[in-house]
Amino acid sequence: MRNLVAIAFIATVSIFGSCKNNNDDDIQFVSLSASEEDDILVLREEEKLARDVYLYAYDKYNEITFNNIASSEQKHMDKMLTLINAYRLTDPVVAQRGVFTNTTLQNLYNDLTAQVDISLVEAFKVGATIEDLDINDIEDFENRTSNSDILNVYQKLKCGSRNHMRAYYGKLLSNGVTYVAQFISATDLAEIINSSNEQCGRQ
Repeated sequence: MRNLVAIAFIATVSIFGSCKNNNDDDIQFVSLSASEEDDILVLREEEKLARDVYLYAYDKYNEITFNNIASSEQKHMDKMLTLINAYRLTDPVVAQRGVFTNTTLQNLYNDLTAQVDISLVEAFKVGATIEDLDINDIEDFENRTSNSDILNVYQKLKCGSRNHMRAYYGKLLSNGVTYVAQFISATDLAEIINSSNEQCGRQ
């Protein structure tokens, strides 16, 4: 699965004016394209996928890395919700952990948690895989918008995902395992893991 853009929430709304979101970032209301709306909704649930899988792994292995990154994923979810509310879209997120509106993400959650069950090392591989996918999808989404408010959120989330990738990659290395990129290029992965953690602004 190269990207996750198939979703049944297409709203055609035109919103004008301006306001401040919960993070005091100015959002200038403009009409969104169908693809921009779809991408926002997919990414909101994709961040939930990351959070829910990491909480599942934390519950199973009590490895603090999963809990810490799950907390960051919650903040990423909140940023996406700010966009959803600002542009008056319908939030697809279901409150229950492990339950998704997007059937592709639901199936992915089921597969990834089954892999987590195998071992702690496999759980770290799952973490790296999710961040790999997230970075790839965000880059695809960036190519489908010129909206500066959306791009600002995407850039912060992608920065966080790079830090998360560094954490999971390091955990795998300490267990004698080298992660091979599945979605981003090997060159992009090398650039991430060979650089230091970044300051990503308000997460």
